Amino acid sequence: MYGGLDTNVMLQYLAWVTYPTVLITFSAGFTQILAPQAVGSGIPEMKTILRGVVLKEYLTLKTFVAKVIGLTCALGSGMPLGKEGPFVHIASMCAALLSRFLSFFGGIYENEARNTEMLAAACAVGVGCCFAAPIGGVLFSIEVTSTFFAVRNYWRGFFAATFSAFIFRVLAVWIKDEETITALFKTRFRLDFPFDLQELPAFAVIGIASGFGGALFVYLNRKIVQCMRRQKTINRFLMKKRLLFPALVTLLISTLTFPPGFGQFMAGQLTQKDTLVTLFDNRTWAKQEPSDEFEYIGILEAWRHPRSNVFITLVVFILMKFWMSALATTIPVPCGAFMPVFVIGAAFGRLVGESMAAWFPDGIHTDSNTYRIVPGGYAVVGAAALSGAVTHTVSTAVIVFELTGQISHILPVMIAVILANAVAQSLQPSLYDSIIRIKKLPYLPELGWGHHEKYNVRVEDIMVRDVPYVSLNCKYRDLQHVLQTTKMKSLALVDSAESMILLGSIERAQVGAMLGQQLHPQRRLQALRQKAWASADDGRRFSEASVCFQISTEASSFTPARSGSRKPLKPALKRVPSVPTDGPPAGATDSSSIALKSLFCANSAAEPAEAQGQAPRKAKHVRISVTEDLDLGDRMTPAEILDWEEQQLEQNVDFSSAQIDPAPFQLVERTSLHKTHTIFSLLGLDHAYVTSIGRLVGMVSLKELRKAIEGSLTAKGVKVLPPLASFRRSSTSAGELDTTDLRQLWDRHQHHSMPREAGPDDGDTSK
Repeated sequence: MYGGLDTNVMLQYLAWVTYPTVLITFSAGFTQILAPQAVGSGIPEMKTILRGVVLKEYLTLKTFVAKVIGLTCALGSGMPLGKEGPFVHIASMCAALLSRFLSFFGGIYENEARNTEMLAAACAVGVGCCFAAPIGGVLFSIEVTSTFFAVRNYWRGFFAATFSAFIFRVLAVWIKDEETITALFKTRFRLDFPFDLQELPAFAVIGIASGFGGALFVYLNRKIVQCMRRQKTINRFLMKKRLLFPALVTLLISTLTFPPGFGQFMAGQLTQKDTLVTLFDNRTWAKQEPSDEFEYIGILEAWRHPRSNVFITLVVFILMKFWMSALATTIPVPCGAFMPVFVIGAAFGRLVGESMAAWFPDGIHTDSNTYRIVPGGYAVVGAAALSGAVTHTVSTAVIVFELTGQISHILPVMIAVILANAVAQSLQPSLYDSIIRIKKLPYLPELGWGHHEKYNVRVEDIMVRDVPYVSLNCKYRDLQHVLQTTKMKSLALVDSAESMILLGSIERAQVGAMLGQQLHPQRRLQALRQKAWASADDGRRFSEASVCFQISTEASSFTPARSGSRKPLKPALKRVPSVPTDGPPAGATDSSSIALKSLFCANSAAEPAEAQGQAPRKAKHVRISVTEDLDLGDRMTPAEILDWEEQQLEQNVDFSSAQIDPAPFQLVERTSLHKTHTIFSLLGLDHAYVTSIGRLVGMVSLKELRKAIEGSLTAKGVKVLPPLASFRRSSTSAGELDTTDLRQLWDRHQHHSMPREAGPDDGDTSK
């Protein structure tokens, strides 16, 4: 559309701006309506899920549809947005849905651990099919999603990532886009002498500068989001007009990249793929002349401007794309940030390479041989270094090798990536950890270089001492109080409030189910039925029963003579209950029937004595049915129901049917913060109980551990002790406390005999 309107600049501008604005607005609206969980990259959430945290509605079919359609529109708009993070999320949703489908057939797919293994392999698939880089994809997924990786998942990740990359490249061959399976951005660097050793300082400079640039990118991205959230006026306005922000950002970026306008100074007409193809070119642009033999001459023209040189174009491109990418990644659409950062790093490396080529036009002299500098190699180094600095990964080096199909620059790439990571990790968290902090996801930060003093902090310095618990001899009222005063997912189960011996933990859902079962209306009706039948046994509750009489007489001399056959009498009294319900227990029915029969039989026996002069009659057969009205719940007033519930709450809790974890994770008071962090990271814990000689003394959760690592130990609910408080305590007082605890525990065991297995000599001893 843009190319067909070259005669009118205004129409070109409208077409250039309208197309991406409509796509981004549709993507934002569709995602917001269908599944807001599809917004963003997806790697931070997957990092949280693989750690054991459950995020609702994140791996569902609805989110999958929103992610695929929203990402397609976002990438088609031409905005500086990436696709690697969304591909990881999409692959994870496919794995989750596949596991859910196969779980209907039973087997190992019902196991939660197997679902986690499939999600770990899916993360590798997302990166592998995005860049056709199976090896780098597996390594990258391990670095960004796992603190500790299970080796048993290693081959699964490689197996899945290899097939995903193979299918991705085979489809390119089938649609006639490629002749055979090759690298995605194939380079043609010379192999006999790819670089000189004297160029290594220049590669090191690229790595150090990329480290500072990556930290600045993460900082800028976080500040943009925080600025919009902290400004209440802006936040309230954007909440009401959700589609206005993405439309304005897209309009701004599209206007600045308009090729006849300011975009001519920054190669605005190139897509991200075309930009990478030109930046990885092994020709020197500063000295390159248009030639018919040059394959990418049409695309390369975008970097040339008659009134400026290539250095100005690259500088403007880097500066503009830097803040544009940081701003565009905050749009509420499915998008990532890896690819824009990758392109910016390639442009920065190309700038350094072109500068080196201008300073050394004949190359760096080595003995008698002269080799010209290859700026494309610098672009590869810059792309790997900046993307590695933003994501805090080293596997980007492997990804660029698989992307370019050449491994000739392995040494400079590794040097630059390691230096970039060293600088970036000392300044800012990774982009994914920054998003986790912005979204306040329950994730545990790493112990970085600046946390050496935290190695001397112990659990007793940071634990919460007021721990909600449930005792074995508690009442249902205590369960109700605990559920109302705490929101913890699991509660500690102790022997008693005096001893505080930890016996295990019980889930909050179990406690709620026990309390609900105790106060269930059906249980109240059952108690009323039992009370009613008990009263019927004593003959005191006849008004509560509906009695049906059906008296049939086989022969009687008192009836007048009739013509025709004699018919039995019709029922003298017939009353049917209004609500047919289940009958009472058999025992109760029999006893009440016997009582009623004896009563009415006595009356019928007195009738012959009263009616004198009458002929004797045959015995009557009396059939009596007693039905209890079971709709007793409506007969209780709210005050009676409240009294009944109060009685039930005063009963002791029966834990016989509850599912109790007998071995919850426990720490001791002297456990160091470093060891606690390692245990939480390795096992994926969200809390652990702190015990002293078996007694529950506190609890540590992710919240306290995170605040201890970040240095903010003044939060409400955390009893703060000064650093090194454990070391300032005298050993004598600590020893006395431990001795006192041991004596109390020993005395308790002396008074209460412990059960033990019967030995072979027990029988002889008792004799």
